[in-house]
Amino acid sequence: MAQKKSRPVNPRTGIPLTRGEYRQMKRQKEREERRRRHEAWEAARGPMDMPFLLLAMLLLGIGLIMLFSASFPNAQSSSRLGNDPLYFIKRQVLFAGLGVGLMVWVSKINYERFRGMAKLALIVSFVLLILVVIPGPKKNGRLLAISANGAARWLGIPNTSLTFQPSDVAKLGLIVFFAESISKKREKMKDFKEGFLYHMVILLAMFGLTAIEPHFSGAILIAGIGAAMMVVGGIHWGWIAAGVSGLAAGSYLLAFTDVIENFFKAIKYNASRITVWKDPFGGDLAFRRDEAWQTIQGLYAIGSGGLLGVGLGKSRQKFGFLPEAQNDYIFAVVLEELGLVGGTLIMIFFALLIIRGFWLAIHARDRFGSLLIVGITTQIALQTFLNIAVVTNLIPSTGISLPFFSSGGTALVIQLVEIGVVLSVSRQIPAPKAR
Repeated sequence: MAQKKSRPVNPRTGIPLTRGEYRQMKRQKEREERRRRHEAWEAARGPMDMPFLLLAMLLLGIGLIMLFSASFPNAQSSSRLGNDPLYFIKRQVLFAGLGVGLMVWVSKINYERFRGMAKLALIVSFVLLILVVIPGPKKNGRLLAISANGAARWLGIPNTSLTFQPSDVAKLGLIVFFAESISKKREKMKDFKEGFLYHMVILLAMFGLTAIEPHFSGAILIAGIGAAMMVVGGIHWGWIAAGVSGLAAGSYLLAFTDVIENFFKAIKYNASRITVWKDPFGGDLAFRRDEAWQTIQGLYAIGSGGLLGVGLGKSRQKFGFLPEAQNDYIFAVVLEELGLVGGTLIMIFFALLIIRGFWLAIHARDRFGSLLIVGITTQIALQTFLNIAVVTNLIPSTGISLPFFSSGGTALVIQLVEIGVVLSVSRQIPAPKAR
């Protein structure tokens, strides 16, 4: 026989509720749930931060102009692209429109809802990263990964615009998961096992999967984002000191010894990039025409720009001399056409965006929102610094794009979605009280 269901019990008296009392309790819970949903909706309807939005849109607008200027020679000379000088800019404008639409939509979502997506975001990120590195019968030695410029970092439909780098998705997945996990653990972050080790294992796993693609610049970004969020999250100062010491030691070995260069030679991974960085104009003519060509042409472009530049659209290096002028080395074209003054102004805009982002993180309503902004702003800051440092030969070439400027549709869409997340958090920042 089926057992009769027991009625709910009054938590105060321990006596089973009558049918009327049960209905009343149910209605009360429904009213409380509607009130919570209404409060969450009202909180998310606050004004978004206009300075951050305007700076992001300003950089996007300048980026589209410079992309058109840098890309039309390569597009016009490429039969694969139909000799269409507008190929790259049309594609980028399309993705920019999609990204702005998603940015506005995401900015209207109560960011607390992202908590529930944290674990799923991390799982999806790892699945995508694993799909890239699965061995297979293709020429690149992979099953699903798509190759471009000698690297197998993409998934999607070959020979179309419908491709993306899983590492771009993984950065956002890591930010959301770390923000939720670190905000929930709070004081436990100082504990070695639950705070440092737990997050470090996840970070190293994501770093390793990205590095073996190989996509070393993406791995560096992932490591930097995760480390920054752990530091802000409150890990023990001893681990911070160890990390800074390790970074300093690695920089010394890279700049003043051959240890890291010999290591890359041993694993057969682009050791020539370190050689080029140390002396781009050295070596024989074949070396300068092959490994050092991009770095040398980028430096020629920067030097040609001088103080005020040669004029918008008038770059000479983009006409078949500078490889990837519309991608990783677009800032070299910026400096050639707009000069030191124009390049500095763009760097100031990036700096203002980053400073405003960290200001919003400090004033966020809760720890989760603050960590979301810290992760996204750190990504923009680190990616901008690394790209400009590579173009100016301050650090070895890593193949990293410039946010809002470099060609890449899915990357731009994800960047704008991240801007939307920051704006969503900014909506719930309490307005300053009048004195």
